[in-house]
Amino acid sequence: MARLESEASADVRAAEAAADAELGGMDAGFRERFDEVFPVLHGLFLELYGDRDDGREALAAVVGSAAGAWRDRPQSLKALDARRSTDPEWYLSERMLGGVCYVDRYAGSLRGIRDRIPSFQELGLTYLHLMPLFASPEGNNDGGYAVSSYREVDRRLGTMADLAELATDLREAGISLVVDFIFNHTSNEHEWARKAVAGEPGYEDFYLIFPDRTMPDRYEQTVREIFPDDHPGSFVQLPDGRWIWATFYHFQWDLNYANPAVFRAMAGEMLFLANQGVEVLRMDAVAFIWKRLGTTCESLPEAHLLLRAFNQVLKLGAPSVLFKSEAIVHPDEVVTYISTDECQLSYNPLQMALGWEALATRDGRLLQKALDERHDLPPGTAWVNYVRSHDDIGWTFADEDAAALGIDGYSHRRFLNDFYVGRFPGTFSRGVPFQENPKTGDARVTGTTASLAGVEAGDPGGEDRVVLAHALALSTGGIPLLYLGDELGQLNDYGYRDDPAKAGDSRWVHRPEADPAAFASRHDTTTVAGRIHTRLVALIDARRRTPEFAGNPLTPFHTPHPSVVGFQRIGAGTVVVLANVGDHAVTIDRVTLSGFESAATDVVDGSSVDLSGGLELPAHGFRWLRVRPA
Repeated sequence: MARLESEASADVRAAEAAADAELGGMDAGFRERFDEVFPVLHGLFLELYGDRDDGREALAAVVGSAAGAWRDRPQSLKALDARRSTDPEWYLSERMLGGVCYVDRYAGSLRGIRDRIPSFQELGLTYLHLMPLFASPEGNNDGGYAVSSYREVDRRLGTMADLAELATDLREAGISLVVDFIFNHTSNEHEWARKAVAGEPGYEDFYLIFPDRTMPDRYEQTVREIFPDDHPGSFVQLPDGRWIWATFYHFQWDLNYANPAVFRAMAGEMLFLANQGVEVLRMDAVAFIWKRLGTTCESLPEAHLLLRAFNQVLKLGAPSVLFKSEAIVHPDEVVTYISTDECQLSYNPLQMALGWEALATRDGRLLQKALDERHDLPPGTAWVNYVRSHDDIGWTFADEDAAALGIDGYSHRRFLNDFYVGRFPGTFSRGVPFQENPKTGDARVTGTTASLAGVEAGDPGGEDRVVLAHALALSTGGIPLLYLGDELGQLNDYGYRDDPAKAGDSRWVHRPEADPAAFASRHDTTTVAGRIHTRLVALIDARRRTPEFAGNPLTPFHTPHPSVVGFQRIGAGTVVVLANVGDHAVTIDRVTLSGFESAATDVVDGSSVDLSGGLELPAHGFRWLRVRPA
């Protein structure tokens, strides 16, 4: 015991010395944070790395990096840190609205994004996620998710100085900048990757490299195949015959976090980005970041320890920065990453997938069950609710939830894939399959919201489905997220098939370039773009006026109609949300609504609504009603 206490004291002294060396003596704010953070960070390092000497050295170095980042942090960002400390749940506001886009596809460059700030403000954005914009290999680079340098912007988009200037302009406009922190892997062109392959001292253990197939074969007995179209299994062969771990594409090499030097290096990159003005880091592929033989190598306990440790590092050097989890796994695993100590925000893949499931089946019961039973989150955290993203749609619902409704999960996924890629008779969707696996029958779906919802097919319910899907994302809590262009009803772009760098990745079908004509007609309701935009803006404005939409909690509200999804948002008052995913109008009788007074108010247009005779919901219709208990 005495030895352990002595070593712990030595670790504290080493960390203090590292911080003092960077700061020339800790200022009061950093000292206070150090006293709070270091015991937690020290404990996490012990759990991750035991009593390894290199782990203890890395810990001191990480604290030194955080101190150096705090020293160099621009004063405007330190002021933001101070403001956020007095309003730590700022991201739970009903005024929050996110947008996401690829810089080049949407505006050409970072300077082009700066020029779009007035239109972002017009739309009501308070959060802008720019898809991966770092240096990456030419040609196929997984849409930028193969990073060759975290400190260099893709030269076609601009420079890191341009990114910092954009962050400042966005912050002054009330918009938080979000970027991806791709920390499971780097590209095979990253400096670390080149040095690791060359066996340069200090880098040989940055990745998982094996001399032959012995260990890869053992790992692959329990690890699932992610991108079968690109390569089988989880390993690719190097030119010299060795094998390296590559969960995703062959040019994306997984980092080895069992090496504390990798944590130290990535902490430095994270702090650097925070000091450019990034306010939220999207933590990519969080489920895959730790490997252990004999397991699936997904959602292992060490993955959570790593996230907590990275969080503590930010508390030291950039205390207002948040994490957003990207975990497309079983719903019970998704929620394990969400806490004030790990990821304060998380994508809500279950609601996204079940929104589309409900539209295909015209049955809202599986979505209703998810909202009833799987929507709750810890205090101080929030879902990011989206209709679709840059990525594919995977049907990640819980099989046990489906079984409770008499649905076989496997066959239902096959149906949904067929429906949304146009193989099911009578479908309204014009999606495209992604990464079909002939061995398992598994596949995912790609497509813009408008193409998936029936606008491309000319289905009369297409526009209503687009608006309905967004109405659910806007009203279920947390931060609603728009894929920019969807608010204008943009359709699939099949031109990707003619580009050799993109032809093998069907996700490019739903990453169209911005359509200037659609943007110009956004106020013209004789056009598809104008009708969808006008209706969505009305919903966004109504959300901002509705404090009950702040935060994450909701209360279920059931009706006798399988096609109707219902819930209440309760705050100073009560707003009941009712959404009909079916193709036919339904009437909700007065008995079902008897818990409310007959006089209600439509939140969107302010009109009075008489509930005494029940309430009719048109096909693909919804209502946000302010009600009073009877």
